[in-house]
Amino acid sequence: MNVEILRDYCLSKNHVDESFPFGEDTLVFKLMGKIFLLCGLDQPDRFNVKCDPERAVLLREEYEEVQPGFHMNKTHWNTVFMNGRLSDAQLKEMIDHSYELIFDSLPKSKRDLI
Repeated sequence: MNVEILRDYCLSKNHVDESFPFGEDTLVFKLMGKIFLLCGLDQPDRFNVKCDPERAVLLREEYEEVQPGFHMNKTHWNTVFMNGRLSDAQLKEMIDHSYELIFDSLPKSKRDLI
């Protein structure tokens, strides 16, 4: 996977917006205003995604490509490297999980709109 495919995949999800709230080098994807993925364009081989804390630990133990979230809350965020042994399907699953965590955290009134 590369940053263009990553971007297309994120934008294919319902009610997702992209923006650069942290400067022109950090691409951010939000669901209904809540961040679920960040990608530094100066380091396009990785991205940050939200993750269930227990699952985050398991993924970090199993894959060297999954690290505690750089510049993020390390309990809830992972930095995932795209240039390793993780398949596109595994990367997409981590993106989906992050999106779903944000979806589940939305008020019911917003979830009903999606």
